[in-house]
Amino acid sequence: MAEKIVLIDGNSIAYRAFFALPLLNNDKGVYTNAVYGFTTMLLKILEEDNPDRILVAFDAGKTTFRHSTYFEYKGGRQKTPSELSEQFPVLKELLDAFDIRYYQLDQYEADDIIGTLATQAEKEKFDVKVISGDKDLLQLVSDQVKVSLTKKGITNVETYDPTFMEEKMGIRPDQVIDLKALMGDSSDNIPGVPGVGEKTAVKLLTQFDTLSNIFENLNEVSGKKLKEKLENHKGDAFMSKQLVTIEREAPIEVNLADISYKGFDSGKVTHAFRDLGFQSLIGRVSSEQEETSDQSVSEEWEAIDVTVVENVEEDMFTGKEALVVEMLHENYHQSPVVGISIVNDQNHYFISIENAQNSEQFKKWAEDENNEKWVFDAKRTLVGLKRHDISIKGITFDLLLASYLINPSENNHDIPSISHRMGEKAVKYDEEVYGKGAKLKVPDSNDVLYEHVSRKAEVLFKLKHSMEEQLQANEQYQLYNELEMPLALILGEMEHYGVKVDTGRLEDMRSELESRLNDIKTEIFELAGEEFNLNSPKQLGPILFEKLELPVIKKTKTGYSTSADVLEQLQDDHEIIEKILLYRQLGKLQSTYIEGLLKVVNEDTNRIHTRFNQALTQTGRLSSIEPNLQNIPIRLEEGRKIRQAFIPSKQDWVIFASDYSQIELRVLAHIAQDKKLMEAFREGKDIHTQTASEVFDVPGNEVTSQMRRHAKAVNFGIVYGISDYGLSQSLGISRKEAKSFIDKYLASYPGVKEYMEESVQEAKRVGYVSTFMNRRRYLPEITSRNFNQRSFAERTAMNTPIQGSAADIIKKAMIDLDERLTKEGLKARMLLQVHDELILEAPQDEIEKLKDIVSEVMEQTVELDVPLEVDYSYGSTWYDAK
Repeated sequence: MAEKIVLIDGNSIAYRAFFALPLLNNDKGVYTNAVYGFTTMLLKILEEDNPDRILVAFDAGKTTFRHSTYFEYKGGRQKTPSELSEQFPVLKELLDAFDIRYYQLDQYEADDIIGTLATQAEKEKFDVKVISGDKDLLQLVSDQVKVSLTKKGITNVETYDPTFMEEKMGIRPDQVIDLKALMGDSSDNIPGVPGVGEKTAVKLLTQFDTLSNIFENLNEVSGKKLKEKLENHKGDAFMSKQLVTIEREAPIEVNLADISYKGFDSGKVTHAFRDLGFQSLIGRVSSEQEETSDQSVSEEWEAIDVTVVENVEEDMFTGKEALVVEMLHENYHQSPVVGISIVNDQNHYFISIENAQNSEQFKKWAEDENNEKWVFDAKRTLVGLKRHDISIKGITFDLLLASYLINPSENNHDIPSISHRMGEKAVKYDEEVYGKGAKLKVPDSNDVLYEHVSRKAEVLFKLKHSMEEQLQANEQYQLYNELEMPLALILGEMEHYGVKVDTGRLEDMRSELESRLNDIKTEIFELAGEEFNLNSPKQLGPILFEKLELPVIKKTKTGYSTSADVLEQLQDDHEIIEKILLYRQLGKLQSTYIEGLLKVVNEDTNRIHTRFNQALTQTGRLSSIEPNLQNIPIRLEEGRKIRQAFIPSKQDWVIFASDYSQIELRVLAHIAQDKKLMEAFREGKDIHTQTASEVFDVPGNEVTSQMRRHAKAVNFGIVYGISDYGLSQSLGISRKEAKSFIDKYLASYPGVKEYMEESVQEAKRVGYVSTFMNRRRYLPEITSRNFNQRSFAERTAMNTPIQGSAADIIKKAMIDLDERLTKEGLKARMLLQVHDELILEAPQDEIEKLKDIVSEVMEQTVELDVPLEVDYSYGSTWYDAK
């Protein structure tokens, strides 16, 4: 059997990895995204190909022997980003840890090194695989040389042999250089023949076979223009062929014997991974044997034997099970449950929801607190089972929450994505099994369903240990175990219970808004002097800027801009503008909120069941979706009135609302330890009036309402890392004035200024910022040479500890309040969380007790160096409670 040789184009793979992955750095501030991406590709090669010899080839520099032929070779390329070039030494250190040879040669490119070694290996009858993202290397393809090109990102590749090349490209390997000679390559600044693309070039080579034959038989080329292009650029074509031809006899000082590979020392590689912060890859290289029944995640997947359970038996369970309650749709309040998988160290079980619901033994296991269940998304699991009268208890691990806390900047926290990040690739994405959109359905084959759901549970079972280890290493296990996990179960109960809605009131509002919108429309038409489609910018623009002759602020490709920011600048120029803006605001209320809410009311219960997204924001704040009940607009009275439709679920009950007063500013005072700020909160002063007094240098009793408004904007702007530009836009003042306000603020509160500077420096040192409870937000852009990226990261470093700590505080308050309500035996229950506000419903006769309990719990949930204050109110609707 022939030996296997793998030759890797180091620059190409590192370059693709850099742009495929977000900019990351480790705790030492070293950029690592290109190294990480390259490493995942390398591990895949070592696992799948098991090469006998391997080499990574690198470009030696900008100048090559090709520049003597064409000085402008690669002349159009942008300079390599410093964030990438800084990673090449790190990459080479990692290759040393793997004991993999790498090589570069002055005046030659990685392609030439690969071409030379591939040619030598072919003569020795070895099997060669070349890995690159550069199609030029396809000229090396032969019966013994295969070229794998990266397609998307870095791990998805397409492997070319002579047959596949002819099928896919319509040419032979030896025709690649002629193809490139004709079509050129803009990325390498190779001219080719202008106007000849790939299709034309393939057509010419199919007809004439070679570049030389094309020019020897120009009279037979069809098309006058094409013939002229070829005649005029013959020199360019042959020069381009010379440039793209890989040198197969480069004077390299490394031979096939030098690149033999016996494998790597897992200890050395593990140490390198830890140093780089590649915790998720350690499982793929570690030789340490697990002492428990959990297998290393690097092991190969074996075919699984799924036991389809008709009758649930007690001896199925060990007390530590991974559980997946599979639902087709993302909205688990409505989606059918298509099956349940349970995996432990004994077996893989699949149970239909009907069998589970009708089994006393399953319910006994599910509702036993002492039986540990490891799940993906505790809320989803709780709601899915609760809809079938099963009240699950004993959930001790949530893969979704663990992944979110470890990787808060990741967009995908589904099981396949987590599995891939942790070194497994065997779990299919749901859309591969169920389809998507209109084609979404349970697969026709039961075996496919059983295996897919069981694979998910298998991942849960395998990854629990390593994920918890990572949380411990990050000092985040307490945040996970004592805050996010218990909160998930509370949120699940809140979501399942829902909020009662008066649909009759919503329908009345719809009618009232329709009437109001018609009246406003009539007024607009009268002012315009004609009727037109008010929702069409193409019709509105000429009315405003031609007929009414208002000043043109901005134009688009299709005409005049009538966007909100443009209209706001014109408000003082004509009364029609204010009415158009009001019409748009009320129209959005009507379509998005009135109509939107009516669509999602559960017909059986007259309740709305929102979903709280617990694993989305990098600050840790909860968001609400389908519908978003945190975002009902309240600036307009018509928007506030929508809350009239939210009512208690029982007669003689009320809605009780409690919210923190200026919690983020209090957190800022505590973190910054600014004496004036702390003193103001301790003495119960109006913080905005005090800031106005400081910034405008007037006594507190001389602060005007406008001064206070400006000071309020500065106070909250500091919390959100506002710039002088942002503040100027917010207050309608010049940037110079805005900068003056910010400077005076920081001079008045030196502790805040010091905190801001220290938070940025700390983020640069460790690569992330943390909240009180050790929630992390990674900021790789904090050391970027790109001003905008770096500035955003610096602002984020300042505001995330404030916003994130405030989010942690209200989450803890929810847990403490839930525990207290249970302890006191009250019927009151939480319905919603709206950022700094908790919405409850309660019997009228519990209100007096509730006032004391809610205030006490929320104000004492954490101990700050300034007091937390809570305001509360209550009424017959959510509107009346405010």
